[in-house]
Amino acid sequence: MARAKTPSTGELADVPEQLFAAEYVRMSTEHQQYSTQNQVQTIREYAERRGIKIVKTYSDDAKSGLIIGGRMALQQMISDVESGVAEFNVILVYDVTRWGRFQDTDESAYYEYRCRKAGMQVAYCAEQFENDGSPNSTIIKSVKRAMAGEYSRELSVKVFAGQCRLIELGYRQGGPAGFGLRRALLNERGEVKAELKRGEHKSLQTDRVVLVPGPDEEVQTVRWIYTRFLTQGRSESEIAAELNERGIQTDLGRTWIRATVHQILTNEKYIGNNVYNRRSFKLKRKRVVNGPEMWIRSNGAFEAIVEPKKFQKVQAIIAVRNRRFSDDEMLDRLTRLFQRHGYISGLVIDEADGMPSSGAYAHRFGSLLRAYSLVGFTPDRDYRYIEANRLLRQFHGIEVERVIHEITRLGGAVVRNPATDLLTINGEFKASVVVARCRETS
Repeated sequence: MARAKTPSTGELADVPEQLFAAEYVRMSTEHQQYSTQNQVQTIREYAERRGIKIVKTYSDDAKSGLIIGGRMALQQMISDVESGVAEFNVILVYDVTRWGRFQDTDESAYYEYRCRKAGMQVAYCAEQFENDGSPNSTIIKSVKRAMAGEYSRELSVKVFAGQCRLIELGYRQGGPAGFGLRRALLNERGEVKAELKRGEHKSLQTDRVVLVPGPDEEVQTVRWIYTRFLTQGRSESEIAAELNERGIQTDLGRTWIRATVHQILTNEKYIGNNVYNRRSFKLKRKRVVNGPEMWIRSNGAFEAIVEPKKFQKVQAIIAVRNRRFSDDEMLDRLTRLFQRHGYISGLVIDEADGMPSSGAYAHRFGSLLRAYSLVGFTPDRDYRYIEANRLLRQFHGIEVERVIHEITRLGGAVVRNPATDLLTINGEFKASVVVARCRETS
């Protein structure tokens, strides 16, 4: 396919050559008016008026415009453009908001700049300005980008306020019910319509969701967990092992581990309290663990399956166990544990009563091996490889970034898969950066 040269003026209406275009569409879940079908219709009408032939479509369905992560179509399009494999010379987008609602307007401009640098023009078909690089269009586009980001911020505040109000009224806001509980769907009159299975969601805006007790055998298991912990002094790990021996699975159909038992012992939903905003991830930014003063709650919103007094006793035990020890206190307890058993391991630490977790020791002293050395314990096995592995993981991340920087500096295009760290280079092949150990031979 022959490729027409991109006009230096950027004015599409006056270009005599045949232009080939790619259309980029994105749909979040905020408004039906932005459905990809509506976007495509507007883009096709724009292209027809200007004699542009659309040869490729990139579509990000149900993807937030706040970040580029997860928008694989946009990343692939930019990679195709920068690698030179794109058989088009114009990118058609519905409007500025579909390109993105980035909180930093410079980020939105940056991705467009990368396309322009590669000789690719970006046109916003539903906007009232031509994206021709003129001072007027630049100013309007900057304002539109700022407005798009501000819209997301305002919407986030409104949505959060609405969610808080529903929490205070006793309604559940997202997330699985958990073992021993189920989600019930209520109509606008507060009547139970149905029980929602895992993966099912309400279909009407006026419907609400509450938690109700699950099957009797699950409810009895939850109460058994509290009894084992409170009256028989079993640890979470011991309880998990007993549940697995009895062939009982979690609500996700998995085996029990310490964390799943701990979650049941500490979540207030089992005494009927509706608690929200323990953690926040607003505007796709940094995940934040909020203090209790920021939690939104409605006490007694659901039917309790655990006695509140029993729940509070469990929390008191866990609070004492998890209180913050000084370095000297932690080392003193570790020393006594070493003297009692004659050896130490992460499992021994986690199973001992009154001990901080092995993770707490590793975090406080840099590693478990460092904590061991401070109390005079040397493992029979050489565990130095653990520290070496930690350094190798850190080194690997630095090297991947360096490889991406060097390829980009030399004019190549790289798309990094955040889940696998695979690098797609120039849209032609995939590569993986592997750090190999140095092994001395005879």
